[in-house]
Amino acid sequence: MSPTIETSRFILRKPEERDAQGFFDLDSDPEVHKYLGNNPIKTLDQAHATIAYVRNQYDQYGIGRWAVIDKATHDFVGWSGLKFETTVRTDMDYYDLGYRLRRKYWGQGIARETSQAALDYGFETLGLEEVFAGAHVENIGSNKVLQKAGLRLIEVFEFDGADHNWYGISKSEWLEMKHG
Repeated sequence: MSPTIETSRFILRKPEERDAQGFFDLDSDPEVHKYLGNNPIKTLDQAHATIAYVRNQYDQYGIGRWAVIDKATHDFVGWSGLKFETTVRTDMDYYDLGYRLRRKYWGQGIARETSQAALDYGFETLGLEEVFAGAHVENIGSNKVLQKAGLRLIEVFEFDGADHNWYGISKSEWLEMKHG
């Protein structure tokens, strides 16, 4: 069974078919996809396919991105969390921290809050030794979230023809940040 995590403002859970309209609203927005290859989805069927893809990650790896649900309104905010990544870096497989929020929720500290919950879950429950993340070098907001969540810049790498910052955090760094 997949976990349901709660933060002060959100419920984080495995995506469900009822989230399809929220996924569509998120991934059909060109601004959301500005640093993600500029390829927003165009149909609700594509949103259903995204949900199936994420749910398959749970089956394959025991973890996948969480749907972020506002506790007060029950609105689908976006997704956040960990996934086991095998395609972005050709030199390694790793646990990736990521998030994607509907534009109306930008700038409210949601990505940081849910990223912190994902790191806690990864290190405390999954027993991970390290977590990584990438962000397009020009995506200032995403880079700030990763830095505020405690990840350190390791290097710049090329993905899909663009430079991305590569971040990481070890369990010992996370423990020091959390308890230090």
